[in-house]
Amino acid sequence: MSNGFMENSVVRWIEHRLPIFSFIDHSVGSGYPAPRNLSYWWNFGSLAGVALVIMIITGIMLAMQYTPHVDYAFDSVERIMRDVNHGWLLRYLHANGASFFFIVVYIHIFRGLYYGSYKAPRELLWILGVVILLLMMATAFMGYVLPWGQMSFWAATVITNLFSAIPLIGESIVTWLWGGFSVDNPTLNRFYALHYLLPFVIFAVVFVHIWALHVHGSNNPLGIDTKGPQDKIPFHPYYTVKDLFGLGVFLIVLSAFVFFAPNYLGHPDNYIPANPLSTPPHIVPEWYFLPFYAILRAVDFDFLWIVPAKLGGVILMFGSIMVLFILPWLDRSPVRSAKFRPIYRQFFYIFAIDCVILGIMGAKSADGNTFGMTNVFISQVATFYYFAHFLVIIPLVSTLERPKPLPSSISEPVLKGGGSMAGATAKPMEKA
Repeated sequence: MSNGFMENSVVRWIEHRLPIFSFIDHSVGSGYPAPRNLSYWWNFGSLAGVALVIMIITGIMLAMQYTPHVDYAFDSVERIMRDVNHGWLLRYLHANGASFFFIVVYIHIFRGLYYGSYKAPRELLWILGVVILLLMMATAFMGYVLPWGQMSFWAATVITNLFSAIPLIGESIVTWLWGGFSVDNPTLNRFYALHYLLPFVIFAVVFVHIWALHVHGSNNPLGIDTKGPQDKIPFHPYYTVKDLFGLGVFLIVLSAFVFFAPNYLGHPDNYIPANPLSTPPHIVPEWYFLPFYAILRAVDFDFLWIVPAKLGGVILMFGSIMVLFILPWLDRSPVRSAKFRPIYRQFFYIFAIDCVILGIMGAKSADGNTFGMTNVFISQVATFYYFAHFLVIIPLVSTLERPKPLPSSISEPVLKGGGSMAGATAKPMEKA
C-alpha cells in the first residue's frame, strides 16, 4: 500500500484504532511477497473467491423474492424471471455462476494436483480446499432443488434415497432429511434454509484457507521454496494486475453465457413443474456432479454378498472425494512439480482424461451403449482407474520414479541469474 495513502489523516486515524489497512497490505498488497514465477494458472484461486461473492450477492437478492413452498416455489421463480426488475439477470447470474464457480474450482484443484500444491508444508491448506469442495457440492445440490421443477424434485428424491443404503440408520437419516416420509414441503424448507446458510460457512472456511496459504506462501510452477528476496516480488501491483486481467476474461465468458446461452448448462425438464406422479425418462444431476454420478452407477453388483450394490455405489461416490484428504500422504515423492516428474506427468494426463470420460458417462443413460460397450462397463473401468490412480499409481510412481534435477532457486530459470540478488539484477541491466 502506497505511503501517500497511509498519510491520509482519516486512514491514519482508523489505522491507529483498527489496523485494517496494514492487514490488507500484508495479505494482498505490497507487504505480501509472492514467488516471482507464478503463471496464470494461479489466477483461479482468486476467481473462485469472486465467484463466491457473486453467488452470495445474487442469492441474497433472489431470496427476497423466492417462496419456499411446494405450491408456490415454481411460480415464484417464474415471477422473478418475468415481473421482478432485472430478476431474469439475477437468476441467470446465480444459475450460471454456480457452473462457473465449479469450473474455476476444478481447474484450481487440477492445478494443485499437477504442481504438487498438496505436499508439505501445505497439507492442511489442501485439506481445507477439499472441505470447501464438499460444502460447495452440498450447497449446489440443495440449490438445484429450489426451483421445484421436474429435475429438481426427482434429483432430490434419488440423491436423498441413497442414504437409505446405510445399514441400521439409513432409513432414519432419509426421514430426517425429508422431514417426513417423502420429498415434500418440509424438505424444500430445509434445503432452502441450508442453501442460504452454507455459502457463509464456505466464506468462513475460505478465510481460514487463505490464512493457511499465507503461513507458507503460494506454491509455484517449479515447486521449490523461495530462497531469498531475489525469488520474490510484491503481490501488488504485479499479481493484482494479473488477477484483474483474469477477472476480465472470466466476466466476459460468464456474460456470454448469461446473455446469449443462459440455459445451455441447465436441463429443460426443470422448466416443467414438479410432478411426483411423472418420472422423467432420464434423471441426471447438474453437469458438475456427473463424474460422481457415473461412479455411483458403476456399481451394479453386490460385493461378496456382503455389500449391496446400492451401498457400494454410495461408498465409492463419497470415497472419490474422501481419497483427496489423504493424497498428501499417498504421494511420497520429495519433488512437487510435475515439470520434473515425467512419469507422474503422463499419468496425470491420463487421470484428467479419465475424469472427462466419467463425466460423459454420467450424462448418458445407464442402459445405453458407446463404441460397442455398455455405458455401465465404461463407467466401471473409469471408476477403477480413478481409485487406482490415487491408491496404487501415485504411491508406486512416487517411490520408483527418478525426477529430473531441480533448479537451485526460482530466479535461476526465471531471470537466468544465480542465487544472489546481484545475479538477479545484473542481467537485466546488461540487456538495457
